[in-house]
Amino acid sequence: MSVPGMRRAAVGLAALAATAFTAVAVHPDQAEAGPKPVDVKLLAINDFHGNLEPPSGSSGTIDGKTAGGAEYLATQLDMLRGTTKKERAHTVTVAAGDLIGASPLLSAAFHDEPTIEEMNLAGLEFTSVGNHEFDEGAAELLRMQNGGCHPVDGCGDGTPFKGANFQYLSANAFKTATGKPLLPPYGIKKIDGIKIGFIGMTLEGTPQIVSQQGVAGLSFADEADTANKYARELRAQGVESIVVLLHEGGAQNGGGINDCTGFSGPIVDIANRMDPAIDVIVSGHTHQAYNCNINGKLVTSASSFGRLVTDIDLKIDRRTRDIVSASANNVVVTRDVPKDPATTKLIEHYKTALGPVADTVVGETTGVLTKTQEKLFQTGVDDKGEPVYQTGESPLGNVIADAQLAATDNEQNAVAAFMNPGGVRADLDAGPVTYAEAFTVQPFANNLVTLDLTGAQLYCLLEQQFTTAKVLYASSTVHYVVDVNGTTAPVATPCSGTRVVRGSLTINGTPVTDTATYRVTVNNFLSGGGDGFSVLTGGTNAVTGMIDLDAFSAYLTEKSPISAPALDRIQTTAEVPAA
Repeated sequence: MSVPGMRRAAVGLAALAATAFTAVAVHPDQAEAGPKPVDVKLLAINDFHGNLEPPSGSSGTIDGKTAGGAEYLATQLDMLRGTTKKERAHTVTVAAGDLIGASPLLSAAFHDEPTIEEMNLAGLEFTSVGNHEFDEGAAELLRMQNGGCHPVDGCGDGTPFKGANFQYLSANAFKTATGKPLLPPYGIKKIDGIKIGFIGMTLEGTPQIVSQQGVAGLSFADEADTANKYARELRAQGVESIVVLLHEGGAQNGGGINDCTGFSGPIVDIANRMDPAIDVIVSGHTHQAYNCNINGKLVTSASSFGRLVTDIDLKIDRRTRDIVSASANNVVVTRDVPKDPATTKLIEHYKTALGPVADTVVGETTGVLTKTQEKLFQTGVDDKGEPVYQTGESPLGNVIADAQLAATDNEQNAVAAFMNPGGVRADLDAGPVTYAEAFTVQPFANNLVTLDLTGAQLYCLLEQQFTTAKVLYASSTVHYVVDVNGTTAPVATPCSGTRVVRGSLTINGTPVTDTATYRVTVNNFLSGGGDGFSVLTGGTNAVTGMIDLDAFSAYLTEKSPISAPALDRIQTTAEVPAA
């Protein structure tokens, strides 16, 4: 029997502990008199990333609690919908993108079909498209929506893939050739005679953080301008209650899951520029939890990996059809509730189809290898006066860079390797490392690319780290010094910065000179200019090699047991005595 066709059984109901929440009086003047407003509940998630099984390590905790796992998420969503027919009919489940992509092996091995099927079971109705929904390109995203077997791998679990029962919304991703949205820009849900509009979009900067193959043939428009355009279109159809599902966000500085402390990020400017007709923004992308009031709009995010659900309560005026108040509460998806039976069956089905490969031990670590980056130097302070830092090396990032060099040093004569921090997705716990755990760390199936760079291009690459605020992980052959008082180059002139002390860059202990040529390994995301490293597109004699995961797994096998390497590849002038 096909698991995707199974409907989720009813689960037991329990009281949920309440925590602090943010309330926004959107149009309080309309709530003073007249008929009782319509109550509507939105249940929101974001950045699930295919975490069907409970995430482990730091990725499996939040707010001091063990959290996450699709079996518990489905239960919590069902509990939050209420017990009466009216409560459930007045609830809409939504998401803000990155439901798939960068997923653990159980989902990724089947091109994330299991996650789409789980979201069907969980009752999702609308979601925006995140940048990771484009990892395998526009055609694959449309297959996620419409169904059908993978064009190369077929239906890997032996059953038909019917696609999403929910609607992907993509207001600002356009087909370049036609200027038309790739997917519907918005959806409308009618509750008790009131229309509620949901506009969905991803961040405008998606082409800079997704491989060029993933966004081929697509253009991305400004988030606020696009939202305002479709808000006007919705209002012309009599829709006054408008919610934006946006895969872009921000971050707090030290607040709890329902706070908005020292908040900053792209979402602030976007929210400030949005039409007052937009009442609520469900956001994501940054994997942070927050609950904010920005310019009279409720702005929320439920962190990542299904560890939180944002419970949003709306009151809508029956006469004006507009939202008069909105409040939110981020609820932890704890693991002390019953598992959803249909989700359990779905997971077991795919685990059986995956076979024993996931549990194959590929190596061992002597201790935890974390992706957490060390602080390099302070770059400023936030609006609360708290310090803000540029981060640098991490133990796991250094190991991955070493693995990529080891995979290409003999065959391609590589002398150095660099890895982007965003491609390292999880910590590795101490002890045996399974193939599934290695996959969770390196899930993108990027190819290694070895190319020629001049010394001048290498210095430019290192300066671009500070323009993009993304310091690359370097192999153990690379050492250099960062000037904490240096200048960061603007995007327009990326090589003009003075953060990297000239003469300090060495490879295998030998100083790098501007005119010499060096064989350097990166992944194909970086070689295509990803994360803003445009200098890499000027590399020559590029040779494409093995998949990054294969290089990582082989290194774990050969070098085990692996200990955390020293974080000494980047030094700062605060550490190095003046000559």
